[in-house]
Amino acid sequence: MSEQSLYERLGGYDAIAAVTENFLPRLQSDDKLQRFWANRGADGIEREKQLLIDFLSNAAGGPVYYAGRDMQLSHVGMGVDEDDWQRLVKHLTATLELFDVPRREMDEVIAFVNSTKEEIVE
Repeated sequence: MSEQSLYERLGGYDAIAAVTENFLPRLQSDDKLQRFWANRGADGIEREKQLLIDFLSNAAGGPVYYAGRDMQLSHVGMGVDEDDWQRLVKHLTATLELFDVPRREMDEVIAFVNSTKEEIVE
């Protein structure tokens, strides 16, 4: 029998959606990161949340299609710097810990997110 995907080990779509529901508001309330959501309407933020759920679900091996842009195109011109990135990883880690994600899965999620850094940080 083959090993379960990261998507399955995380608990599937509903678990990833729950983590995202906690993670995105953490980012939005961070004093330095909140600038990325300034002047955004609620509809745009909801769309972004859905894209994040789809992106993470797809990247974790789930049967979810991600219809958004690639990471570089999505973040070009935003001015994401190293400090922004470290804050994001800190909030992600805190969110995963809050949901009692096991260390192995947490490490895999953080490794995947870090693999996108070069495309996002300017």
